[in-house]
Amino acid sequence: MYIPFIIVAAVIIIYVISIYNDLQKLKTQIVASIQEIGNQLKRQASLIPNLQATVKGYLKHESSIFKMLTDARKAAEKAEQTGSSKDIDDAITQIQQAVPKLTIAVEDNPEMKADKSVAKFMNELTDTADKLMYARRSVIDLSQTYNQKLVIFPSNMIANMFGFKPEKGLATALTGSHVEVSTAETKDVKVEF
Repeated sequence: MYIPFIIVAAVIIIYVISIYNDLQKLKTQIVASIQEIGNQLKRQASLIPNLQATVKGYLKHESSIFKMLTDARKAAEKAEQTGSSKDIDDAITQIQQAVPKLTIAVEDNPEMKADKSVAKFMNELTDTADKLMYARRSVIDLSQTYNQKLVIFPSNMIANMFGFKPEKGLATALTGSHVEVSTAETKDVKVEF
């Protein structure tokens, strides 16, 4: 006679424990996801300026080599056109100055790396933005699942019994300029070197 009552009570207790554990698990996942956003922001803050400085250095170095070669080529063309001994001397001097620098640059860097550096920089920017977006999406999804359990029957009764409160997820107001797209925000972002 007591066995059906005991079975029903055991099922209810197991259900309550299961819902309680699900809510606690979701709360800890929300906290971990928020921490991941912080982790990605720290990654972005340290990685992007360093990559930008590296790319700037490569571009500056390579542009100086290209400028030196261009100037030497122009001087040689001018000397060829004019036949002037002064222009020929200038061309020879520029070529003599450019060759050792070019040799060193090629020996140190057989292939010009700016294109790879810029590509890596762009890939890192994209990767960082994707990771931040994913971390934010995780917080939003976990908060939604958790908050749904707080309002859907019968899990809402258990949540109220144990004092669970809604999670903000990403603290964002539902009205204001952040939910509107301005004309400036529709334009592509430019990175300058």
